[in-house]
Amino acid sequence: MSPDVVQNVDLHHDEWGTVGSVIFWNYTHDSKNLWLTYISEGKEKVAKQIIEGIDEEKKSVTFNVIEGDLMEFYKTFKAIVHVDTIGEDNLVTWTFEYEKVSEDVTEQHTLIQHTLMDLCVKMTKDIESHHLTNAG
Repeated sequence: MSPDVVQNVDLHHDEWGTVGSVIFWNYTHDSKNLWLTYISEGKEKVAKQIIEGIDEEKKSVTFNVIEGDLMEFYKTFKAIVHVDTIGEDNLVTWTFEYEKVSEDVTEQHTLIQHTLMDLCVKMTKDIESHHLTNAG
């Protein structure tokens, strides 16, 4: 649904959408306005993650990144997506929990966080557009 930022997603273990699933992502940061060489425009990245938790009642999923480019800067990195439904409206919230490998990654950390959040917002909007187009 987001081919300009996600080139490929492969299931490496278990079943799609289940706790314990291991998923491998090929994605691209779109960082045209950033000067950091690590995050160059259109540079392809990889991430291997485990679905650590799914809470149907709270409408949240927790992803734990275990391998890939982010591990250059983080000892641990989790992404949590949560949906609040109010009437017919859905509000999607992304939260990142992380531990940096060292305090030396301050500038890179800030820029990585911004581009990752941009990527999550882009994917969320693409999913919304897909659902709105196919609704009815």
